[in-house]
Amino acid sequence: MVLRIDSLVHRYPNGTTALANVSLTVEAGERVAVVGPNGAGKSTLARHLIGIARPTSGTVEVNGRDAAELGIADLARSVGFVFQNPDNQLHAATVAREVGFGPRNLGFSADRRTALTEWALRVTGLTGETDSHPRHLSFSERKRVALASVLAMDTPIIVLDEPTTGQDHRSVALLEELLGDLHKRGKTIIAITHDTDFCAENFDRVVVLAEGYVRWDGPVERWLEGAEDPSESAFEQPQMTRLGQRLGWRTPVVTLDSFLDQLTDHAETGVCPRRPAP
Repeated sequence: MVLRIDSLVHRYPNGTTALANVSLTVEAGERVAVVGPNGAGKSTLARHLIGIARPTSGTVEVNGRDAAELGIADLARSVGFVFQNPDNQLHAATVAREVGFGPRNLGFSADRRTALTEWALRVTGLTGETDSHPRHLSFSERKRVALASVLAMDTPIIVLDEPTTGQDHRSVALLEELLGDLHKRGKTIIAITHDTDFCAENFDRVVVLAEGYVRWDGPVERWLEGAEDPSESAFEQPQMTRLGQRLGWRTPVVTLDSFLDQLTDHAETGVCPRRPAP
């Protein structure tokens, strides 16, 4: 399922232009991080994907269909959206009912509803909380309930709004493992995030928004390695990148794996990275 955004402009009633001529294509199965400072237009862009916002001009197409001509319920079959604040989407009296609401509302068969609900609860670590009231859980747990409720709808495209905000280390590790599994299943994953370490470890492509414009669109490694200074978008480079720079390494590193690979190379060759290669 391909997502195409062409010359998208969104202007609020007060005259503020949130998106200015935004164009990009997301192919099926891609992992794309949308980053940028506050007010860049990230959330406005995401709302167009689920029909909450409508273009002032330009188009948003989901699998060849103009999103502006589709209702929110129709788009919900293709695009699942996990809000930054889980309290904006939780409403049921138990976790099980919350997670089962989406597939039931989409008219899935009883067997499929049960299978999807059980799977979503398992992969988000919520199997033991099925009878709990979502409002009685911690913020981190409520975020996982919101995620599970979207996963259970089995949409080909999943949009995550600041998924690591308010999450503890265990929850982030669980999320990263889950994203890897979803990628293997062929899901398209789009995340709005300020977390460059999370971005570097889990996404292949980054789109930088600033003042409503696309300022950068390309491989995450090139952006984080210095093709575009993350500080211009109010970001620090990932920890591994900064550590490699402090060690004087000539070749930038982005992820923990790339750091360990380069560390092993230096140990095996005995070449000091601060000196010119012989």
